[in-house]
Amino acid sequence: MVRTLLKNLKSLAALSLLAASLATRAQDDAGLAATFTAGGQSDSTILSNVWLHVPAGEAPTPFLAPGKFQTEWRGFVSVDLRSDYTFTASLNGALKLEINGAVILEGATNGVLTAAKPTRLNKGTNSFVATYTSPASGDARIRVTWIPKEGAAGPIPTSALKPALTPAVERGQQLRLGRHLALEHRCFQCHSDQAPKGQGTPELKMDAPTFEGIGSRRNFAWMAAWIENPHTNRARAQMPQMFHGPAAKANAEAAAAFLASLKATDAPAGSASTAATSEQAEAGQHLFQTLHCAACHTAPDSNENDPTKVSLSQVSAKFTEGSLLAFLKDPAAHYKWIKMPNFKFTDAEAQNVAAFLRSKAPAPKQSPAAPADLVDKGRNIVQTSGCLNCHTAKLENQFKAPAIKLTSEQGCLADAHGSTSKAPRFDLTKEERQAIRAFAATGLSSLERPVAREFASRYAQTLNCAGCHGHIELIPHVDILGGKLRPEWAEEFIAGKVKYKPRPWIEARMPAFPAYAEGLAKGMAAEHGYAPTTPKE
Repeated sequence: MVRTLLKNLKSLAALSLLAASLATRAQDDAGLAATFTAGGQSDSTILSNVWLHVPAGEAPTPFLAPGKFQTEWRGFVSVDLRSDYTFTASLNGALKLEINGAVILEGATNGVLTAAKPTRLNKGTNSFVATYTSPASGDARIRVTWIPKEGAAGPIPTSALKPALTPAVERGQQLRLGRHLALEHRCFQCHSDQAPKGQGTPELKMDAPTFEGIGSRRNFAWMAAWIENPHTNRARAQMPQMFHGPAAKANAEAAAAFLASLKATDAPAGSASTAATSEQAEAGQHLFQTLHCAACHTAPDSNENDPTKVSLSQVSAKFTEGSLLAFLKDPAAHYKWIKMPNFKFTDAEAQNVAAFLRSKAPAPKQSPAAPADLVDKGRNIVQTSGCLNCHTAKLENQFKAPAIKLTSEQGCLADAHGSTSKAPRFDLTKEERQAIRAFAATGLSSLERPVAREFASRYAQTLNCAGCHGHIELIPHVDILGGKLRPEWAEEFIAGKVKYKPRPWIEARMPAFPAYAEGLAKGMAAEHGYAPTTPKE
């Protein structure tokens, strides 16, 4: 599933690509169509292979309740030359595997099944159907592998598999897109009456940049422009345009004036600044290149217009003096779920990268201190406009979103906004709005069912793991990692807690994604049919 979700992904600003990937499946996608059935309900999606691990008591998908279930994988397996293959399966449950209409492996076990004889695969495509039934108790798990004639046992290459696409699969992908968009855009921060109570999918805990001390980190002019319309500053920005009509610019400036007044009690670490040298800027440019920052960003002086990348042209306009250095050292300091990873820069490295970025970016606009009445107006706007539903500040939140269903064609999900509408305006396509409505129509119970496998699929794409993995020499492809790494070690590594570099000869380095580490590590293991916790030997 990771491969199908990561195909052609390029950047952190990947929601538009996720929409295309989930909502409309190309005919050449790798993997297999998988239909889960439980309690008289069905849910279809695409999985990368006949691999699955569902811990006892957990739901097989977000859209089905926990309990006994059945999964049918359907599609085609292709080989370049006609040859014989012996299929095996490690599982807990029951399996029936059919190739070109013939049953070649069938049985129930908490162990290993091996076909009695090799199966002849024709050159080109061969129909492939695998039906798995979960056990009455214990974890549900399955991993199907093959042994080529005169070859070694191993997984069926995901690239050799092609799904049999159906309307049910398209429907399942639409529901997943809508669910992801509703979570990423923090719909339930405002419409909290519709959010599940208690434990649920990890994204329900996602934060947003804190307002506390933001005036020491961001420039007034940049904040005013960003608040007025985030989508003119960054393609596919998740933050909505909050203010509309003739007063929009004035309201944005007032809100920015108040935020600019929120100074940190202590200056950001490393804020004491001296003029950067050309040598520092040159060293920073080398780091920018060797760490492959261009996988997600365009350089400040670049003319490249790629909406899937975050431009760094506004880096000087955005960050106050000294705060860029602090941000590079710890991107998550004021925003836990930020998608910018931590490269564990030394002080010198951070200074060099900051010097390079500022040397290429236009200088910021200088703004006089805002008058007190404008700051007071901005305080009132921030308190009453819904800002504090997502952002934290030492301030009373006086806003409550009107009760509105996400299945509605009004408010935030309106296809067209009237001149008097006060609803936030998200940069959503028609297909994305339809996906959110379709998801919401399922009743939102899926938010109560965290499925690590699907979390890993979503965020391996959203975090642009394929921007480096599989694209840079010697860095392993992302879709093999769950089958190779112990989840406990992978979690530590993704979180940036492993003190050594596993491949010290590679100049690139693995950045840290602390907030996402647990979900990615456990989910990648589950995608490959392994438990989220390594069994004791």
